[in-house]
Amino acid sequence: MKILLASNSPRRRELLQNLGYDFDVVSVECLEVFPDQMPAKEVAEYLSVLKSDAYNLLEKDEILITADTTVVLGEEILGKPADEEDARLMLKKLSDKTHQVYTGITIRSIDKIISATDVADVDFDILNDDEINYYIKNFKPYDKAGSYGVQEWLGMAKIRQIRGSFYTVMGLPTHLVYRLLKEFEK
Repeated sequence: MKILLASNSPRRRELLQNLGYDFDVVSVECLEVFPDQMPAKEVAEYLSVLKSDAYNLLEKDEILITADTTVVLGEEILGKPADEEDARLMLKKLSDKTHQVYTGITIRSIDKIISATDVADVDFDILNDDEINYYIKNFKPYDKAGSYGVQEWLGMAKIRQIRGSFYTVMGLPTHLVYRLLKEFEK
């Protein structure tokens, strides 16, 4: 079966490639909205299914992988920042706190669909204004949920601990993708 990855994320592409899979990248256009009353922990998987459903070019010998990552502090979802000030506010909220990162994945063929979510708890150290400004200026985290990339300077310097998969925080729970792709081989 031919694998299609519907993602603009270079991190997801790199992780799937490092898992040893050959794949093509496809584009999916959909409005990423979810019901207001949906629990925050369910949003990532819901959006990954939504993205999967929006792709209507799937052929018989293809498997589509979609994913979505949400950063959740309490019940507040911290999405991609709108601008520099939004990024600054998000990082101030995360300072010296534990938050959850949920990555939902959906794997679909013509006749089968599987979706699942993985979660990791992330403990941030205190972030001062100079550190936040340095990170935003040098790494421009505008395409990242929660305004940070775990694999970048902020993750290396200011994350005290991760309980769960590092790769879930990075945007693709590789262990889960591998297991679910094995289920498609059966």
